[in-house]
Formats: sequence, C-alpha cells, structure tokens
Amino acid sequence: MAWTIDARLPLLVVGSEAALAAALAEGPKAAVLAEALLPSLPTGAVVLASFDARMPHAAACACCGGRSPAATALDRLFQARVRSRCPWFERVVALAGTEAARAAIAAALREDAVTAARFRAA
Repeated sequence: MAWTIDARLPLLVVGSEAALAAALAEGPKAAVLAEALLPSLPTGAVVLASFDARMPHAAACACCGGRSPAATALDRLFQARVRSRCPWFERVVALAGTEAARAAIAAALREDAVTAARFRAA
C-alpha cells in the first residue's frame, strides 16, 4: 500500500469579504492573505499579509529578489508562523477580489518553487 502525505499548508482563495468571514468561521486557525491591506485583522484570523497584484517593483529588485508580490507575501506568513511571530495556523485564506489577484496567487503556487513547497491549493 502506498501512502501519500501532503504536509503543505492549504490555501483557499475567496472573492469577497463575506466569503472570507465564512471560511474563517469554519476553522481551524488561519492566516489571511489579502490583495489590498485590510483595515484590521478579520475575526478568526491569526495574522494578515497583503500584496499588490499590479507588481509595482522592478524585476529582481532588492526587496523581492525576483519573486512575485504574492509569493513574498506568502513567504512573510510562513516565516511569521515558524518564527513564532504569530499564533500557529493550519491554513491560509486568500481574499482575492480581482482576476489579477487570483492569477497572481495561482502563478505563485505554480511557478515559485518555495511557495509550491510550502502551500497547496485547497
């Protein structure tokens, strides 16, 4: 019998704040990735990171190192988790209200090796 275990964090993409609230209410503890900075930490979330899907930085800038804004935001969430800068979370819920944001998240999961090693589509 073959066993397969996928220890990557599940990442659920939602398109509205209502869907975000519903997903967070389902549990377990979650981090939130948002296309735009939210005014406060949503109820049920333990940490929040945002990204700009328009990619405002030049390619391979010093702050991003050539990675997409979605990938670097997911990296910030993962680093906060493993360095105990936030409560432990078991999943990420992404609020992506635009097609550009959904495409940026999908591209990070598909094309960024570090992101793909840490996260999987839920």
